[in-house]
Amino acid sequence: MTTVVAAGRRVLPRGYAHFVGQVVIWLGFYFSYLAVRGVADRDPTKAFVNGLNVIDFEQRTLHHLFEQTAQRIVDSSHILLTAAAWTYWNSELTVLCITLLFIYLRRHEWFSRFRNTVLLANVIGLLGYVVMPTAPPWMYPGLFTDGVNHSTGLVNAMANPYAAMPSLHAADALIVGIFLFRACRHRWAKALWALWPAWVWFCVMATANHYLLDVLAGILVALIALKTVSWLSTYRKRAIVAA
Repeated sequence: MTTVVAAGRRVLPRGYAHFVGQVVIWLGFYFSYLAVRGVADRDPTKAFVNGLNVIDFEQRTLHHLFEQTAQRIVDSSHILLTAAAWTYWNSELTVLCITLLFIYLRRHEWFSRFRNTVLLANVIGLLGYVVMPTAPPWMYPGLFTDGVNHSTGLVNAMANPYAAMPSLHAADALIVGIFLFRACRHRWAKALWALWPAWVWFCVMATANHYLLDVLAGILVALIALKTVSWLSTYRKRAIVAA
């Protein structure tokens, strides 16, 4: 036990208590997400109407459904389709959790800003799901093809089926890309994380999980969260100096 405690003190920047506290924060957010899912699931008719409205808006303004083009591209290659599906399932949970841990351990001075930015973006997204539950493209089989098989799987059973608008995949990918671009020292790594957001945006449309409008809304949510957290951080520092 003494060895474990000593190892934790060496590895964890602020000890076990702080690390456990961060885990509790994320568990609290997860259960809040489940509660919001329960609210959104109560009105599937509204969600399907909202989905049709998004499709109609894109067709009227852009005269084209870019989601269908993205699907045709990935359908041309099994490898590309597999990569797109893997990205969809892992970018929101696996990559985000690994990034949280990496920044916590290696760039701890950035952790609170990164954590708060992700949390704020996701809270805004959850409010969007309550106000505007939206059926994703794959629920309209006449227009789109389900690229990741939503009919089975534990992750799907726990997910919000009407959480299309805004796309938190798009929002979180942009936040992760910006922070890891800054955190990484090697050029190849910076290039990877600079391209990461665009790749995720493409994949969520190619797998028929989000509309282009969802992605644009997700980008806006991320920018609002980034700007708000940055402003609050600057304000807090000025207040400390003034005091």
